[in-house]
Amino acid sequence: MSGICQGRVVVVTGAGQGLGREHALTLAAEGARVVVNDLGEAAKSVAEEITAAGGTAVADLGDVSDWGYAAALIGRAVDEFGTLDALVNNAGINRDRMLVSMTEAEWDLVLKVDLKGHAAPMRHAAAYWREQSKQRGPVNARIINTSSGAGLMGSVGQGNYGAAKAGIAALTVIAAAELARYGVTVNAIAPSARTPMTDTVEAFAEKMRVPQTGFDSMHPGNVSPLVVWLASADSSDVTGRVLEAEGGTISVADGWQHGPASVLDRRWTPGEIGPAVRGLLSRVPVPAPVYGA
Repeated sequence: MSGICQGRVVVVTGAGQGLGREHALTLAAEGARVVVNDLGEAAKSVAEEITAAGGTAVADLGDVSDWGYAAALIGRAVDEFGTLDALVNNAGINRDRMLVSMTEAEWDLVLKVDLKGHAAPMRHAAAYWREQSKQRGPVNARIINTSSGAGLMGSVGQGNYGAAKAGIAALTVIAAAELARYGVTVNAIAPSARTPMTDTVEAFAEKMRVPQTGFDSMHPGNVSPLVVWLASADSSDVTGRVLEAEGGTISVADGWQHGPASVLDRRWTPGEIGPAVRGLLSRVPVPAPVYGA
């Protein structure tokens, strides 16, 4: 196969279904050699589907939030194909609950799988690329993370998931700054699509329905071309960004910025704070509403 990722070696986590599956298939169709990661046997089916279509893929089953397994996953890509060019962090779960009813286990599991499940593969991929850059100079490598509108705007009933996805967005911009010296770009996507995970969220049920005719704007495959381009050599000038994708729409999320300030040459008194803060808030746009509010 030929395409924009011809010959590049890409690890895709959580690739047994949903968005990850579409990413893996589209990367392979564009010439990438893909390591398909997931916990279950579905990863093998995706790898077999790629191979049957004439592409190159291997399956690797394991939990990417496990620090040791994440190291082994990166090692598998290098052992199998001789190098690693891109890491697509897609693995994630949700356990939706209002904060007042959330259990400790529901909080811990989502932060472990979603946030640590990004950090662990990133850490080991970064170590590999740092070593490669020491030996041969800057690499041309990519990390593509998966945040969410829930992390960027907030989402009622998804405090654990939103916190993890906001953490992923912050981790993305930090890693972009840290890894630039080695030739690694780091970006994130915030996708909106119909997947087995989003099908459980009642707030999106109506939006997720497949239309009887016309363009299926919520098909997960609509997001994958953006991921493929970010994994390609062509995207070397884009880093530290979060891009939203839904249907035929791609947009750049404009995150926290330093806004207007009120400055005194002395310490503020508590009584002065209220008018000052309200004055500042009158000079900035109203925040985007929290999903479901």
